[in-house]
Amino acid sequence: MEYRTLGRTGIRVSEIGFGCGNVGGAIIRGTHEQQIAAVQKALALGIDYFDTAAAYGAGLSEKHLGKVLQQLKPDVHVATKFRVSTDDDLKDIPGAIRRSLEESLKRLQRDSVDVFQLHTNLSDTNGQHDLFVNHVLEKGGVADTLDALQAEKMIGFRGFTGMGDTDAIHRVIDSSRFDTVQTYYNLLNPTAGVKVPAGYICQDYQQIIDNATALDMGVIVIRSLAGGAVAGPQRAELASEKPGGIMAIGNDYESDLRRAGSLNFLATAGRTVAQASVRFALDNDNVSVVLVGFSDQAQIEAAAAAQASTPLSPSNMQRVNQLWATDFAS
Repeated sequence: MEYRTLGRTGIRVSEIGFGCGNVGGAIIRGTHEQQIAAVQKALALGIDYFDTAAAYGAGLSEKHLGKVLQQLKPDVHVATKFRVSTDDDLKDIPGAIRRSLEESLKRLQRDSVDVFQLHTNLSDTNGQHDLFVNHVLEKGGVADTLDALQAEKMIGFRGFTGMGDTDAIHRVIDSSRFDTVQTYYNLLNPTAGVKVPAGYICQDYQQIIDNATALDMGVIVIRSLAGGAVAGPQRAELASEKPGGIMAIGNDYESDLRRAGSLNFLATAGRTVAQASVRFALDNDNVSVVLVGFSDQAQIEAAAAAQASTPLSPSNMQRVNQLWATDFAS
């Protein structure tokens, strides 16, 4: 396993991170014995970054991960997330965030977390399920609250999930109030790191990765397998029957599943299309860590093998670029 620096945090993290969400499902739906074995396998392969959230399994992900880490006591980095989404939350943003953190720490059986991340889609207008950027950056808002929690050493660093309106995401990045950003980045939607041709039909994140890197933010890739679509329709026993909601406009699971068929040329004797998608994310030197959701130990081994493999060839990337300009264009 190779390690990269998580932006201005200075933390060295494994290139592959253990995603503890619903898509892979091992930490939510596995037995305790399966969870212990999965984490032990990850640790043996050098994975030391674990990403969870209060929303994953309605707290089960944090609870189960906390129990496993308390038993194994490894030296790892743990990140979790909070939401600010209800009217009550908006009436008392500092109180809502603090309560969420205290509940997360209790489930995780920890005194602090390395990274604490806003987990609500961002918007420049008040949407029903989105968070207005002003609520993030205004006095007494999300950023100020995270500063206070950091000063109290309840959190190490401040992060946010770069989902929602593209312009709103860039506004938050440009504020320099956050240390890390999670970004949607894969072979089906590369726009966080690649300038795509005109006519590309999915949401264009306008090179979030470059913008964040210029401000010395750590870049955490999410949905590296597009909710499992890149790997094909067959889903492992502990995986979610259906992936979560649409994270990027135009990248719904069924559409991505159809598009993924165009990537079959990336499969070789030594690498699957899914592994190629993980490798694609790591080929961007500005990426700090690529999160992968796991259902079993075989998937953990496959992700580690993808990390250890060679970069995608120029000829393969040329073909992928042609797909972005044709099959993935209007």
